[in-house]
Amino acid sequence: MGGLRYVYAVCRPFGAALQAQLTGVAGAPPKLLAHHGLVAVVSTVPEADFAEEALRDRLEDLDWLTVTARAHQAVIDALTAVTTPLPLRLATVFRDDSGVRVMMEEREDDFRSALDRLEGRVEWGVKVYLEKETSETEVAGTGSPAASTPADAPATTGRDYLRQRRRRARTNEDRWRNAEVFADQLHRTLSGHAEDSRLHPPQNSELSGAAGLNVLNAAYLVPRADSEQFVELVDRTKDEASGLRVELTGPWAVYSFAESISGTAGEDA
Repeated sequence: MGGLRYVYAVCRPFGAALQAQLTGVAGAPPKLLAHHGLVAVVSTVPEADFAEEALRDRLEDLDWLTVTARAHQAVIDALTAVTTPLPLRLATVFRDDSGVRVMMEEREDDFRSALDRLEGRVEWGVKVYLEKETSETEVAGTGSPAASTPADAPATTGRDYLRQRRRRARTNEDRWRNAEVFADQLHRTLSGHAEDSRLHPPQNSELSGAAGLNVLNAAYLVPRADSEQFVELVDRTKDEASGLRVELTGPWAVYSFAESISGTAGEDA
């Protein structure tokens, strides 16, 4: 078979069939490559795009990168529906099937250890956003939107202006403090109903496109069988989140909990 081997994930053998029309990166259907009781999920990709030098150039092309990432994620999502995959990094490529088998053999202990720990689990993501006030005026020196109330009258003197600015700053600080307290309590509650958790850095709203200011960005490792109760727990907290937005995403493959086996991008010559 010509072309290079693109590796999506490693998992244990599974009996369920993947989606019949599933295609992966570069439009090729994924296949299962078994070795020593493990399975690598791979597809064939063209050297013109995925050889080492060409790949470096392609990774600078945002349109190509977006299409590739979506195709990669589609395969991971399909695997997550039927098994516990250990996702490898985007654009993990080897020369041929033999190269993939060598990688699996060299890292066999790591893969087996991770699967022992993560088998039957999924990842749920929870984000909390502080909703912006109607006013988009920035509080001087805070970098955050100012709270505005109907009671604010136009400032007629410098003293009035300074008084209003201090009041808005205090309101803004109170909103941040309340949001942080809520996020901290929510994280502790959800961590108590998960086997493991990860706190990720807050997302930049300008980059993510999400409305509001991100005050919690966390991932939770949950047994698949307990996922319904976990989702219900998150849904119940939304009623308590005045001025906040709680977002739940998943179930995902266990990206945040498989750091040690994430793989290395690039061609293995």
